Amino acid sequence: MDRRRLLLILAVFVALIGTALVFLYVQSADKRAQDKFDNVSVLKATSNIAAGTKYDDALSGGQIAMQTVPKNELATDAVTTTEALKGKLVTVPIFAGQQILTAQFGSTVAQTTTSLPIPKGMIAISVNLTDPDRVAGNIQNGSDVAIFVTGTLQAAGATSGGASGSGTGVQSTRLLLPKVTVLNVGSPQPATTSTTTDENGTQTTEQLPRTLLTLAVNQKEAQKVILASKALNLTFGLLTPNSVVKPAPGTSTAIQSLFAK
Repeated sequence: MDRRRLLLILAVFVALIGTALVFLYVQSADKRAQDKFDNVSVLKATSNIAAGTKYDDALSGGQIAMQTVPKNELATDAVTTTEALKGKLVTVPIFAGQQILTAQFGSTVAQTTTSLPIPKGMIAISVNLTDPDRVAGNIQNGSDVAIFVTGTLQAAGATSGGASGSGTGVQSTRLLLPKVTVLNVGSPQPATTSTTTDENGTQTTEQLPRTLLTLAVNQKEAQKVILASKALNLTFGLLTPNSVVKPAPGTSTAIQSLFAK
């Protein structure tokens, strides 16, 4: 009887030890899985960033943001705080989705103009636009835009006084270029004062910040944009894959044009 009781006690003890060992193994496996797939915060590029861009400008402009990634995907040298790179410059082009690395930043950039991704056969030019004319800051590096021009558009052979030619002496807006790629969006500049006078002589003064936008264009497109930016007013329209933009006669302040269907 004593022997059977002893064997029973021993069996219960072994069962308890086995259960404890299984429990510890499961806990350890869970911890290893958690360590492998647990998310960590890291700085990532939300859009393409050109070499020469200031880290502080990229961060404030939303080109760099904190995001989470699985711990096992965290890159070596990845930056995990927003304070570590203050005052630094981007030394190499950074593309959307990349983790931000310390090695991508420094204090100087050699030949920053050559870092622009200018397509073969094209050149880069810059224009200075107010916030409303650049879609209120929603245009980013790599965005495609349609360029519209507004002003007194005269037909060939028309005089400045105006009787001949369609739309002579009338303010109008028209599509200048249907699709242009923005290579780089600069930092907002101090606000400038702009005064406009309507047909009744009433003057309106407003202050709007301006920003330089660098475009990839061919020679003919460059000539159009440069002339229009100096003689008229430019407005960019942000394009998406579903946007439909095509050349048209344009819209003028003539009532039949402004309210045409």
